Amino acid sequence: MADATPHGVAILVYDGVTLLDVAGPAEVFKEANRFGADYRIVLLSPTGADVTSNLGVRIAVDGAVSSEPAFGTLVVAGSDLYPRTRVPADLADAARTPAAMAGRVASICTGAFVLAAAGLLDGKRATTHWKVAHELAARCPTCRVEPDAIYVRDGAMYTSAGVTAGIDLALALVEEDHGPGLARDVARALVVYMQRAGGQSQFSAPLQGPPPRSSALRKITDLVTADPCGNHSLGELAKHLNVSTRHLTRLFRDELSTTPARYVENIRFDMARALLDQGHTATQAAALAGFPSYESMRRVFARKLSISPAAYQRRFGTTRRAEAGQVVSGRA
Repeated sequence: MADATPHGVAILVYDGVTLLDVAGPAEVFKEANRFGADYRIVLLSPTGADVTSNLGVRIAVDGAVSSEPAFGTLVVAGSDLYPRTRVPADLADAARTPAAMAGRVASICTGAFVLAAAGLLDGKRATTHWKVAHELAARCPTCRVEPDAIYVRDGAMYTSAGVTAGIDLALALVEEDHGPGLARDVARALVVYMQRAGGQSQFSAPLQGPPPRSSALRKITDLVTADPCGNHSLGELAKHLNVSTRHLTRLFRDELSTTPARYVENIRFDMARALLDQGHTATQAAALAGFPSYESMRRVFARKLSISPAAYQRRFGTTRRAEAGQVVSGRA
């Protein structure tokens, strides 16, 4: 039996807020009410004035942020603005004030930047969109940013990854409040995973790290990138530079914080993922990307994404059904 005690959820919005960061979690809480929960959702802005979302849609708010009343959950939505610029002091204050009274605080996507500016992530574990995780770590050096997490809980502080991960986080909050049965009903009604496998790596773009500082190592990385299928054993790579394998290993460690073997593997993984996106079979992708076998590629996918190549392709290869006329189930 779900606990019917009213639970106030305040969502902090502001000009430029990402609309889906607001609507996604709100829809989860609203849907939970159909199954016995009692979430009271309000939208608050720093001044109480209506705001305009990133899509130009005007959002009517219920009031201004204040220290009263206290809410069970404060949700801070994200925006594309604040990874690029500093969070204004009034917006940071608008998060800080109700956070002190709320039972728990959550951010959606880049809403973590607002929490960080308010000093609410100091000394805590957190996540945000994979594209800007490095920027969050730079702005909040005492925060331990986990760039591959879908969402992170540290005490009463919750942070989620990009955009739709706000739905994952909201489902987790519903489960925390009312148990897995009700949360599962909500997930099925919304046709989403109750808990998706893997982390943000499965959604991220191919490896785009900074180029090596030294021209010698750049020669090796360019070689591997240009021909992932080549013989890139440690010995063969060292021969290209006429250096010892120990010296080459040290170059990779010092400049790229990895090993030659792991770098080659990452390049092949990125190529295999791109080939799967283009519609190649898993066996073809393994061969074209330079993996010794399909099984070796499968192990890499399992380690990096916690899913098989076939599962990855089903999720990301196309939005079209494999067979014409296939019925879409209403269950997640």
